[in-house]
Amino acid sequence: MIFDILETGFAGITWGAVMMIVIGAVLLYLGIAKKMEPLLLVPIGFGIIISNMPLAGLMDTVVDGELFHYYVTGGEPVGFFARLFSAGLESELIPIFIFLGLGAMTDFGPIIANPKTLLLGAGAQFGVYFAFFLALVLGFNIYEAACIGIIGGADGPTTIFLTNRLAPTFIGATAVAAYTYMALVPIIQPPIIKLCTTKKERQIYMKPQLREVARKEKIIFPVLAAIIIILLVPDSAPLIGMFMLGNLLRESGVTDRLADTASNAMMNILTICLGLCVGAFMSAENFLRVDSLLVFCIGIIAFAAATAGGVFLAKLMNLFVKEKINPMIGAAGVSAVPMSARVVQKMGQEENPKNFLLMQAMGPNIAGVIGTATAAGIFLGMLQ
Repeated sequence: MIFDILETGFAGITWGAVMMIVIGAVLLYLGIAKKMEPLLLVPIGFGIIISNMPLAGLMDTVVDGELFHYYVTGGEPVGFFARLFSAGLESELIPIFIFLGLGAMTDFGPIIANPKTLLLGAGAQFGVYFAFFLALVLGFNIYEAACIGIIGGADGPTTIFLTNRLAPTFIGATAVAAYTYMALVPIIQPPIIKLCTTKKERQIYMKPQLREVARKEKIIFPVLAAIIIILLVPDSAPLIGMFMLGNLLRESGVTDRLADTASNAMMNILTICLGLCVGAFMSAENFLRVDSLLVFCIGIIAFAAATAGGVFLAKLMNLFVKEKINPMIGAAGVSAVPMSARVVQKMGQEENPKNFLLMQAMGPNIAGVIGTATAAGIFLGMLQ
C-alpha cells in the first residue's frame, strides 16, 4: 500500500484552521504556563485544536442531507463533539448544572453579614447594559446585543445559557470571551481599579472580621432568595433555582454527600465537557468572522465597564455611610468568583498591609453571580 498524502488531513488544511490551532495553543499556554484558569483554558484550548483538524469529523453536522465539517445550529449532529455539544449546551443541561455545583461551593456568609454588598454586585451589572447598548449602536440585533452584554458579568455558564436561548450562532464567541476574560481578571482589573481610585481610597481600612452568621440564617437565605428572585424575574428560575439548591445542600447539614458530589466530582466532569464543547464550536468557519471578532472586542469593554461600575458605586455609597468602604471591593461585583476577590485582596495588601479585604470582597463577588443570572432572566423576559 502506497502512502497517499491526499488521503490525510494535511490535504485539507486551511489558513483558517491554522489560525484557530494557534489560538488554541495560546490558550493552552495561558492555562499551563501562566496558570490562568487552567481548568477551563486547557480543555477549551485543546478542544479548539482537535476540532479544527481537517477530516477529523468531530463536529460534523448534517443539514438537509448536506454534510458540514463544523457545527451548524439546527442541523443533525453526527460527530462526537457535535453530539456532546447538542446534548450538553444546546439542551442547557451543562450551564444549569454548573450553577448547582457553584451553589454547593459558595458561602453566603459574607453577604448575610454585610447585606449592603449586594448593591455592589448590582452596580457591576452596569457593564452588562453598557455593552448591550454599545452592541446595538454597532449594528447587532437586540438578541445578539443581549448575549454580548452579558459577557460583562464575566459569568461563563450564564453567557452560554442566554446565548443558546437568544442567538445560538454566537455561542462560541460569547462563551470563549466570557471565560477568557474570567481567566485574565488578574491582568485586566488592576489597571482599571487604579484608574478609578486614588491612592488614599485604596488604602481605606476595613475590619476583616464580619459578624458570625448563624446556621439558621444560612439555611433560610437560599430558600428565601430563590423565592424572591424567581417571583421578580421568573425567567431566572433555572439558574437561580439550581444555584440556591446547591447552597442549601451545603448548608443544611444533612446532605453532605450530595454537596460534596455537586461541588467536586460533578463539577469536574461538567468543566471538562463544557471546555471541550466551547473549544470544539470554535471552528474557523464559526469564529473567524467579523461579527465574532467584534463580539470579543466588545466583551473586554463590557468587563472593564462592569469593574468601573462597581468601584464608582462603592465611592457613591461612601458619601452616605459612616464606616467607609474601600471602593476596590466594588470591582469584585463581577461574577468571576473568587478571582476578582483575590485581586482586590492582593491590591489591598499592597496599598495597606493592615488590610485584609478577601471576605469583604466575597460579598460583592457572590452578589455578582446572582446579579448576572438575574440580568439574564430580565433579557429573556423582555425578548422571548
